[in-house]
Amino acid sequence: MTASSEPARGAGTSTRTGRSRSGTAAKTSAAAAFALVFGVAALFSVLTAILAWIGVVLAIVGIVLGIIGLKMATRPGVTGRGVAIGGLVLSVLALLIGLALGAGITTFLNNEGAVDRIQEQVDDLRDRIDQ
Repeated sequence: MTASSEPARGAGTSTRTGRSRSGTAAKTSAAAAFALVFGVAALFSVLTAILAWIGVVLAIVGIVLGIIGLKMATRPGVTGRGVAIGGLVLSVLALLIGLALGAGITTFLNNEGAVDRIQEQVDDLRDRIDQ
């Protein structure tokens, strides 16, 4: 057997350039890419505060896709580990902010003194507008 007929050492494994040693381009995991998209969308939604509940749902989907993307990135010829980690981080951050915002709003609304103060301020503003 000659050297040219033997497979190259490590053939089929991916390198840092995104190409496998056999010459075919490695593909980024679709789940990892979608995890990043859902993570960014969730973070923007949560930061608007009005769409926080949508952001929490998007964050949960992003976390699931990020985990799937991490598992898919271990396959030969598939990249996207960093993209999946980025999606996971953004999704977890959005979920934590959304839950904290929800807990804060719930606590605030259950505080009768705070609701009464807001009602007094609204009444004062109405009186000023009427004058």
